[in-house]
Amino acid sequence: MKSKKSLGQNFLSNINLLNHIVNMGNILNNDIIIEIGPGTGNLTNEILKKNPKKIIVIEKDNDLSKFLITKFNKKIDIINKDILKCYSDFKFDRPVIVYGNLPYNISTKILISFIKLDKLDKYFKKFVFIFQKEVADRIIAEQNTKNYGRLSILTSWKTKCEKILDIDPRYFKPKPKVWSSLIVITPKSKVEYIKNPKNLEHVTNIFFNQKRKMIKRAMKQLFNDYEAVSKNLRLNLNLRPQNISKQKYIEICKVYEDLN
Repeated sequence: MKSKKSLGQNFLSNINLLNHIVNMGNILNNDIIIEIGPGTGNLTNEILKKNPKKIIVIEKDNDLSKFLITKFNKKIDIINKDILKCYSDFKFDRPVIVYGNLPYNISTKILISFIKLDKLDKYFKKFVFIFQKEVADRIIAEQNTKNYGRLSILTSWKTKCEKILDIDPRYFKPKPKVWSSLIVITPKSKVEYIKNPKNLEHVTNIFFNQKRKMIKRAMKQLFNDYEAVSKNLRLNLNLRPQNISKQKYIEICKVYEDLN
């Protein structure tokens, strides 16, 4: 099967690496597995060896879906659909494990779409995802670092993330021009309440669209009485967006929701 550049397809084939990825999920016999973008089924094949209760693969490519049907027959369930249109289907009687060698062009959309789902820990046990290294570094970034921003704040709101390893381009076919990273993402059981995740997206977007500016400008955009809000939040208006903690962005969002 030839990969399609338009769908961001890069297939993994190194057996040792595939096994390492599978092991990150700690699969049990009663686990339900979802795999996003299985491609030619190399990772799927290794997951099957762990004997999970069920494997559901989501593959947008019609040709690959047909190939997977032939390769695995009834060993897996295949959803021939765009992952970004599947989220309402994810309702199971137990938390599931999600694997994905994610297409570079929509990887952040996929991640944020999961983050925005209600009761994330009720439906998902763990996410074992491969991202472009640059994106992975933004996901795990901490306060006061150059990669810190919207993605790390939104992701840390509901999950804990751990980078496992970086992956050399030579392990993919076709070989991408950039390195990739394997990340394990675990939903938190206790999450700070926000009325609507879009508000946290909006707040962080306002701040990080002006990441080199002092936060006074962003606070002015969000609040009429920005000085009083800043004082109540104990915010130094001379700081820059990367200097503000993840927790403080949650607090800013809550005030924004109360006033709108």
